[in-house]
Amino acid sequence: MDITTPTILIVDNEERERKILSMELSDKYKVLLAQNGKEAVNLLNKNKVHLVLTDLKMPGMSGIELLEHIQKHHKSIPVIIVTAFGSVENAVEAMKLGALDYMLKPLKIDELEALIEKSLNFGRLLDENIRLKEQLKKYEGFNEIISINPKIKELLDTITHVAKTPATILIEGESGTGKQLFAQAVHYLSDRADQPFVEINCGAIPHDLLESELFGHEKGAFTGAVNMKKGKFELADGGTLFLDEIGELSMDLQVKLLHVVESQKFTRVGGTIYLKTDVRIVAATNRSLIEEIQKNNFRQDLYYRLKVVYLHIPALRERTEDIPILVNHFLEKHKDLNAIKQLKVSDRAFDMLKSYKWPGNIRELENVVQQAMILARDGIIKPELLPTEIVDSYEINAEYIPLTKIDLQEYKKKQTENILENIEYKFLISLLESTSGNITKAAEKSGYDRRQIQNLLKKHNIDVDKFR
Repeated sequence: MDITTPTILIVDNEERERKILSMELSDKYKVLLAQNGKEAVNLLNKNKVHLVLTDLKMPGMSGIELLEHIQKHHKSIPVIIVTAFGSVENAVEAMKLGALDYMLKPLKIDELEALIEKSLNFGRLLDENIRLKEQLKKYEGFNEIISINPKIKELLDTITHVAKTPATILIEGESGTGKQLFAQAVHYLSDRADQPFVEINCGAIPHDLLESELFGHEKGAFTGAVNMKKGKFELADGGTLFLDEIGELSMDLQVKLLHVVESQKFTRVGGTIYLKTDVRIVAATNRSLIEEIQKNNFRQDLYYRLKVVYLHIPALRERTEDIPILVNHFLEKHKDLNAIKQLKVSDRAFDMLKSYKWPGNIRELENVVQQAMILARDGIIKPELLPTEIVDSYEINAEYIPLTKIDLQEYKKKQTENILENIEYKFLISLLESTSGNITKAAEKSGYDRRQIQNLLKKHNIDVDKFR
């Protein structure tokens, strides 16, 4: 076996169980054996282990105690619990504490190998994410950029290279892709990191106020200007000014911004004295500025002044491999939303999340995860906790095949509900058509009372007036 072969640590106090598993798995994996938790800890400290397969009941350090040790000191190593039927409750408790999954004895080797491969893939994602975060954690603003996508890694490399230059930077990307995070990364990797990072959303401030927000105003410059006010260019002096949604700037403000970029000088509103500014400008937009130039909505000369360095942030649908680690990041980030601190996402729910197009990108994903966490009751985020548009999109665009008994039961229940809902809807439509939308006649004809008919109409959002 070469150095890329995954190493599995089997922990069981029964020698026969250890030997059987070792014999079955050693063809595909490097196998380490431990007869108790203490021995397992020693092996974990001395070896690069990719997966731990442990029994729960062992003398000395139990499987739960070993799991807690791994969660604290070897967080990227997935743990599978192996236990007897009578200890299922303990296995479920172990999953709440961080175990990835569990299996009941006697083990079926083909099912175990499938679970091992799934767990190793998850471990690789987690390990890659931890490695990337370790690499970047010294830079404030990089902690929230969670990705294993090659394009994102290229962007981070580019940022690392250009951050220490004075070049202006233009970031394009859809809403919710994290443009602000990349702008912060530029700042904190630059020589200006100990100076202010000031941001302004050009689309969130009314046009008549935006000039004052950018350049400040003198006392008496307009009604309500009772004092002199510094603008963002003054507040960001020596640091970085992040102009979000730059495509929303009016043409007259684009002219003034171009002048500042070229001369590093500006005047406050109502002022006559030029003030010097030393800022690094990072601009961002969710529009295509080239298209805006063609529509005469954006100045070409300003575009090229801003686009000395260009960064395009890919949409989440273009980096679906990031969805599992982003979901787990949000589960950890918002763990206080649920009393169960180690929530899991079912395989089917993950499939749905990965197949959805995410028009709102990472921001939308985070909101969906938060909502599901609040609603989760049994420690597992299931499909029924996801928004209807995600479930419907999956069922329309993907042929789902259940892989486990639980998934099959959930799928059958969901499909039965859908069929019944559809029959109920068609029944109501037919009934209303035959009675010209008269609810009293519909109730008499169907055997329902009037109130029941009204409840069904409300449930299916049917407008009776359309049938009259």
